[in-house]
Amino acid sequence: MGKKRIVKETVEEAAKATERIAERQAAQVGKTTRTQAVRGRIYIRASYNNTSVTVTDETGNVIAWMSAGSLGFSGPKKSTPFAASKVVEAITEKLAKSGLTEVEVFAKGVGSGRDAALRALAAQNLQITSISDVTPIPHNGPRPRKSRRV
Repeated sequence: MGKKRIVKETVEEAAKATERIAERQAAQVGKTTRTQAVRGRIYIRASYNNTSVTVTDETGNVIAWMSAGSLGFSGPKKSTPFAASKVVEAITEKLAKSGLTEVEVFAKGVGSGRDAALRALAAQNLQITSISDVTPIPHNGPRPRKSRRV
């Protein structure tokens, strides 16, 4: 247990230290702010079990997402057209802050919520530039049944 050293700071060193702290805080504030996107993409995925909507900017960074399950629908109610329209209403409320006005829509899947989600999206204050169906289709189809031997 030696003597405690007391280091006296000069005025210049103290100024440099406060400068560094201010730079760090400015860098942290810059990380949390989001850029306002004007154009974006909306991906609607309607399966037999659920309907989910994802909103991205033009580069593919996710702005917001929502699904029928996350809204509290459970079981077979998740794939209904009513649940899909509620998902779109909730996602547009989230988007009110981001300033999104023009969107391209990509619908995927065979669920009953796909058409209802598109109709609900058209009723909102968003300008839809294009609607694309991106449901995967097999080129060659499924493998045929083996021939029956009698």
